[in-house]
Amino acid sequence: MTRTLLTNAQIRTMNPAQPTAQALVIDAGRILAVGNAATMAERAGPAAAVIDAQGRLILPGFQDAHIHLLNGGTDLVETAPLYDCTTTADIAAAMQAHAATQDGPMLWGAGWQCGFFGDANLTRTVLDPVTQDRPCLIYDGNFHNACLNSRAIEMTGLSDDTPDPPNGHFVRDAQGHATGMLHEDAIYWALARLPRTTEATFHAGMRAGQALANRHGITGVLDPFIQSHHVGIYAQAAAQDALTLRVAGAMSVTAADTVDSALSRLVALRNAHDTADFHLHSAKFFLDGGLENRTAALIAPYADVQGGNCPLMFPPDQIRALFTALDAARFQIHVHCIGDMATRAALDGFQAARDANGPWPGLHQIAHCQLLHPDDRPRFAALGVMANLQPLWACIDPIIPDDTMAMIGPDRASWTYANRSLIDAGAPFCINSDWAVTSLNPFEIIGTAITREPPRHRGRAAPFFPSECMTRHEAVLGYTIHAAAACWRGHQTGALRPGYSADLIVLDRDIFTCDPYAIAETQVLLTLFKGRAVHRAAPFT
Repeated sequence: MTRTLLTNAQIRTMNPAQPTAQALVIDAGRILAVGNAATMAERAGPAAAVIDAQGRLILPGFQDAHIHLLNGGTDLVETAPLYDCTTTADIAAAMQAHAATQDGPMLWGAGWQCGFFGDANLTRTVLDPVTQDRPCLIYDGNFHNACLNSRAIEMTGLSDDTPDPPNGHFVRDAQGHATGMLHEDAIYWALARLPRTTEATFHAGMRAGQALANRHGITGVLDPFIQSHHVGIYAQAAAQDALTLRVAGAMSVTAADTVDSALSRLVALRNAHDTADFHLHSAKFFLDGGLENRTAALIAPYADVQGGNCPLMFPPDQIRALFTALDAARFQIHVHCIGDMATRAALDGFQAARDANGPWPGLHQIAHCQLLHPDDRPRFAALGVMANLQPLWACIDPIIPDDTMAMIGPDRASWTYANRSLIDAGAPFCINSDWAVTSLNPFEIIGTAITREPPRHRGRAAPFFPSECMTRHEAVLGYTIHAAAACWRGHQTGALRPGYSADLIVLDRDIFTCDPYAIAETQVLLTLFKGRAVHRAAPFT
């Protein structure tokens, strides 16, 4: 294979032993050498293909260690986007237009915002006039709530007497009839009884998701909620050499699992899918839901007028037993935690596992860390647990109303997305998107991480606890070396150094020196994965 010389560049290698360079040489999909322009040109040889970076910034390919790639890509293909709807009339119009273009067995929508919609105003009566006899399900932007139309309610068999499933809730009106609104695991109860997305649509979604990720400089992901259909689609893409990024996966564990059932299923899946480009290494737990539908588990009750609280989705004894067994079997454990009680329960589970099994570099993950009690911040470093952060959420949105701070209350407000405090306490960390909940654009996320303000295209807002800002270098570490470690591929990706995969991106600006509010507008001009272009934009077309 012809070698490739990338030269005339400002390379930030993220390798502390050689932080910067002018050029590098790629051979057989890996980095052969990194250094000054003259030496690299000699190393590449006269027959090398040349990429003139025109003095632009080069970084390792970014990795998103919490992204629902296949689900988000499938939404691009078959789902009505509802993210910008502010009234029920907007939702009805969007679904009516979508229904006119879709002939599949189900109508899907996603993205309605809990600041505008909820149990009181979003019911089947909004959907029925525009969907008629076709079943329909529309998710909220967090994918923790969904609404059915009447046809879908009928197809599922949801009646006045149907009991709530574990960790789920059917919303009912004053007469006891289902309104169509579903909370948490009631969604999965309904999905099991509704028409499925076709395999062809999933494959199209896979291609769409990869293309969008590559366009934003992403060359590796961790899908944090792997179910059976994900496994087949990802595995087939890997077998056909159709992946344009690497995929790691966290396999779902539910409260219905025993130690034996979880271990037998996850070990079999891990053994069947353990390649460089697609591997299953993690177990995924939801220990609570979200503040928006009052399913986050807090240490002290909710602070608003309604008050109350929500229990953990797993009892503490079951958390300790499952964490200990999975840790002993050398699985990484990836935990969804919104409330401070959920995070404390996860840390207690990790402590029990370490006490039983001893330490090892598994880099167990706690995702989101929205509300975190100060007493628990140092426990991340002490237990080697990585904070898996979504900094785009750590701002005041100028468009979407948000009641969650009233639920948290002023006494706990500063504990919300306390990213700086976690880092200063020594917590390992990575940053990512949780797409399709919010944008997968890393540069919008980095911009918010360092300013605690929303991207300017959404409008202006005061910084959200600006003392919790991250630095630019920390944010890039969170998308490169740290994210690669979270995905268990830090031995070959995450930095630009000899022997590592030639995964790199060329940017249209220097995000280390430009106006911090301009970082969100950064464009990726070229993305290389294993040395081959998977995204090109001018001037690299």
